[in-house]
Formats: sequence, C-alpha cells, structure tokens
Amino acid sequence: MRRRLCAGNWKMNGTAASLAEIETLTRTHPTPQVDLLLCPPATLLAQASALAVGYPLTIGAQDCHQAASGAHTGDISAPMIADTGASAVLLGHSERRENHHETSDLIAEKVTSAWVAGLTAVVCLGETLAQREAAQALEVIADQLDTSLPDGATGANTVIAYEPVWAIGTGHTPTDAQIAEVHDFLRRRLTDRLGGDTADAIRLLYGGSVKPANAAEIFAISNVDGALVGGASLKATEFAAIMEALENAS
Repeated sequence: MRRRLCAGNWKMNGTAASLAEIETLTRTHPTPQVDLLLCPPATLLAQASALAVGYPLTIGAQDCHQAASGAHTGDISAPMIADTGASAVLLGHSERRENHHETSDLIAEKVTSAWVAGLTAVVCLGETLAQREAAQALEVIADQLDTSLPDGATGANTVIAYEPVWAIGTGHTPTDAQIAEVHDFLRRRLTDRLGGDTADAIRLLYGGSVKPANAAEIFAISNVDGALVGGASLKATEFAAIMEALENAS
C-alpha cells in the first residue's frame, strides 16, 4: 500500500525568515497522517533539515549536478545535498528543462547521481500546451519517463510527478479525466517496464496549480498518490490545508 505524499517546491523563494513556516507546520500539525516533503532553496537546506528532525518531514533540494564533484562553479552535487541533512531532490522540473535546456538524458544522469548519494529522486514530467493541443501529451510523457528514469527505480528511491507545463502557476488545472488518463498511463508504463510489484510501490504525484480549493477533487482521481505543490507550499496554512485534504483521501 503506497503511503500518500504531500510535497512542496518553494522554487526561488524564501530566506531565513521563511523557516518560520516550517516551525508553524510542525507546531500546528504535529502528527500528519501522510508523508511530507518540502524543497526550499539550497541556501536553506541545512537549517530546514535541522528543523525537521523528529518530525515526519523530509527536506529535499530542487536540483543537483550529475557529477559528484568537480569544476562546476555554482552547481551543487547530490553528496553535498545529502551532507546538509536533506534526503530528496527534484529532478527534471519543466522550469529546468525549459530555462536550462536540460534533456531527459541529462536528467537520467542526475537521477543516478541522486540514488548513489542516498537521495530519493522526484522525477518531473509534463507536456506543454502546444503538445497537449496536438494530442501528443502521452507520447511526450512516455518519452520523458522512459529516458529520464534509469534502470533501478523502486518505491524507495523514486517518486514520479506529473506536472503539465501549461498548468504550473497559471491557475489552470486539467480536467479530472485528463489527470486520470496520464496517471493511469504512467502506472501501466511503469508496470510494463518494472513489473507490477515494483511499479505499484512508486508514488505518482500531480502538480500544477494545486491549492486547498481543488485538492480534494484531485486526490480522488485514480493513481494520484499526492501532490507536488508550488506557491501554496510557501505558507504553512495553505500547505497544511492541502495535506489535510490528502489525509482525508487516504
């Protein structure tokens, strides 16, 4: 039985003062019934990890370099992330694919590096609006999944997050049927590649304008095991409301 996961991506937001939101979350919701993951900016990883000690909250980074070390000015490696106390990393987010021209082959290298460092890789997939309108969504997602995910994926080291690019930060959400189609497709694709038992253990998150108002409806959709939340994860009250919707759906 997959344990549901509520994950938050702070993106390029947050200073030391923002850590008060984590303190609020741990104080007001001391015993969450789902797994929690927050991915603050790299500057806050060590402090956030310290705040999460003793609380069922995993801290993750938003990216890592594919190499463990080297002459890569400004980059952060998976072992460095692990050294902060964090234990997960987002990889392949559409903003990295688009703004930094990251290919699925490169993302696969990063996933391998994350696994070697003992980090859980949250691998992000999603189509653009043009691809959706051209009826290419499943083709694009299949290619991203097949190429971005190296052999060796398990429920312990991998989470898959479906984030339609056209729904991220736009306020637009796919229909329930569109989300179900993709999540069911991902489960079948994983099963064909990894076998039923392994595929069944990998959690599938939905991301893209998830907020308290629509969370319950999204969590009722088949093969949606949780959410990757953007802006709403910056405030403990909003993130907690989404978490509570997920708890009620469990």
